[in-house]
Amino acid sequence: MAAAPVEACRLALVLALDVSSSVDQAEDRLQRGGLAAALLAPEVQEAFLASPDPVALQIFEWSGKYNQTDLLNWTLIRSPADLLLAAEALTNSTRSVSDMPTAMGYALGYASIKLRTAPPCLFQTIDMAGDGANNDGFGPSSAYMAYPFDGVTVNGLAIAAPDNAARDYYLAEVVHGPNAFLEVAYGFTDFEDAMRRKLVRELSSQIIGRAQAREGAEG
Repeated sequence: MAAAPVEACRLALVLALDVSSSVDQAEDRLQRGGLAAALLAPEVQEAFLASPDPVALQIFEWSGKYNQTDLLNWTLIRSPADLLLAAEALTNSTRSVSDMPTAMGYALGYASIKLRTAPPCLFQTIDMAGDGANNDGFGPSSAYMAYPFDGVTVNGLAIAAPDNAARDYYLAEVVHGPNAFLEVAYGFTDFEDAMRRKLVRELSSQIIGRAQAREGAEG
């Protein structure tokens, strides 16, 4: 018997990259290239492909209130070739803007809207990466009240300065929902390693969650 639609995809994953004015061109290259490299890392590929049920992946960059640009539309990751295509899309992308503030609430709202068009999946996760606090428009707490986030996990990847202000802000304001967690990159040079750690952790946790959901359905 064919799997029910909700079982056909185990996770809808939205990755959001900060391209606000606090991120310079060199840092943007480290972030964009770091994500592309992380998607091709052997342990990340293994985590994506650990189940016959694929992950649906969407990637966008964000900065000001009305500055969200898709870098990868919803793509089912079924093979290493699919991850290679996603990595190539990032490698070939160019930054849309470089002089906008940090409208994190708007970015979260955009991610929530993207999840409405995702393939039917058992879990939904948003990953917010950034190096600072919201400074334009409404913040994360308002986004969580205004948009549908029921059952959605929002994990954070804080690119921390020496004072760890970004880490503290992400812990207090951004991380949200079931089993949410924060990963920290200690500077943009650490972004690739932090992204690898985060992807492996969240993809592995969804495998465990899917098995538990199946056991509950069969019990």
